[in-house]
Amino acid sequence: MNGKKSSVEINIPPAPKVKLQEVSKKSSFQGFSCKAWIWNVWEFCKEDSNRVTFSFKVGLAVLLVSLLILLRGPYEIFGTNIIWSILTVAIMFEYTVGTTFNRGFNRALGSLLAGILAIAVAQLALRSGRVAEPIVIGISIFFIGAITSFMKLWPSFVPYEYGFRVILFTYCLIIVSGYRMGNPIRTAMDRVYSIAIGGFVAVFVNVLVFPIWSGEQLHKELVNSFNSLADSLEECVKKYLEDNGLDRPEFSKKIMDEFPDEPSYRKCRSTLNSAAKLESLANAAKWEPPHGRFQHFFYPWSEYVKVGAVLRYCAYEVMALHGVLHSEIQAPFNLRITFQSEIQDATNHAAELVRSLGKDICNMKRSLKTFLLKRVHSSTERLQRAIDMHSYLLTAHCDPPDNSSKPLSKPSHAPSSTLYDLPDQLDDLDSTNVEKSSNQLMPAQTESYHEMMRKQSRRLHSWPSREVDAFEEGGFSTDFLPRMKALESTAALSLATFTSLLIEFVVRLDHLVEAVDELSKMAKFKREGL
Repeated sequence: MNGKKSSVEINIPPAPKVKLQEVSKKSSFQGFSCKAWIWNVWEFCKEDSNRVTFSFKVGLAVLLVSLLILLRGPYEIFGTNIIWSILTVAIMFEYTVGTTFNRGFNRALGSLLAGILAIAVAQLALRSGRVAEPIVIGISIFFIGAITSFMKLWPSFVPYEYGFRVILFTYCLIIVSGYRMGNPIRTAMDRVYSIAIGGFVAVFVNVLVFPIWSGEQLHKELVNSFNSLADSLEECVKKYLEDNGLDRPEFSKKIMDEFPDEPSYRKCRSTLNSAAKLESLANAAKWEPPHGRFQHFFYPWSEYVKVGAVLRYCAYEVMALHGVLHSEIQAPFNLRITFQSEIQDATNHAAELVRSLGKDICNMKRSLKTFLLKRVHSSTERLQRAIDMHSYLLTAHCDPPDNSSKPLSKPSHAPSSTLYDLPDQLDDLDSTNVEKSSNQLMPAQTESYHEMMRKQSRRLHSWPSREVDAFEEGGFSTDFLPRMKALESTAALSLATFTSLLIEFVVRLDHLVEAVDELSKMAKFKREGL
């Protein structure tokens, strides 16, 4: 040392260039995976191939209109006004044929009215003199903007909102450019011609090149909603009967509707949110000519919306069943399996009827559903009789009826006595504690009993868990037994809620059958077997 400061030299070898490049690439593309992005795009296109078709059709339509500028011959005829054709194609071209026709009608009518107004106001401004001309044009622009903006907010004119928007910007562009160019009539006519060319190209490409019909989209959407409802019903009931209370999702996942093991639930939820989509498709389908399987004029597209409304009316019950499935208060598992066969039969028959209705709409056939309805009603009646016969199981403080002369119809599925004999066991335990107050309980017996209660807590008493925790900590309060009986009764009534919702779903199926039958009559579906 000797008073000298010691130093340590560390030689760090330089990193190879290849490694430095890899590090820089990782840092630049951190949080972005090209492979994952390509996979997401592929899945998005695979989900609906019409998305790719629509994209190529738009590119083709824009290319055809752009050729009028790129080629010298058409450009010498139309000039720079042909740019309005490109704008028309970009704005007017929609996903389906019906929406394109609707948008084209609004575009054509709005442009025509704007052109007429622009010519009339321009002539009036010219007659008013050179000084007053810009004042008249400015006042007209203000009133046109205010009136069109107010009219498109009127409820009756909401479907024509795009038309009012077209009137506004077309009028402003024509009147202002005509004022500067000095010939408003020629300007208006040239731009109307250009808009007409763009509209024709958009309709031509959309109809003749792999057309996407709103009617077909509406038809498929409604059929998928039927299948989603049936799948969600079966999934919910199956999970309810198989759930033993040991594996329950966290509360945060419940409120965020995160149920990865229930894919049909998300489809049913999308059915509830499909009202606006069905109505939009139905309005667009009314603009389409007869096509495909929909060959007659004035097809009853509005009936599809009505059937969808009744279908959502039934889907509300399925969502209510799902709410009971994930509620905090749950019926004991051994009580659920008591009515397992009746609940399962009613569910299977109801789901079969829903799928049959969806299949009839898909095949555009009309068949009688009397046999399926009778099966659904009979299975539901068996469920009602089973609940009525064993209603004493749904109230813990009631004794079972005297059936000495009439044996129980379901001895093999009788619930375990662990839950309903628990108050008697507690009474025996309490009396034992009083008789042996001078003696201490064996530690092994106490520990064994507490271990048994811990294992049964989630299976038998899913709510509230604090009561079980308080019981496990030791000691019984004076009001413990009445509270325990009340909790047992509340938990058992959860099963009654579930079955009543299932029965209500079956009742609503009658309205669904009537709505589908009305649709088949008005749409002239073929009778089955013909």
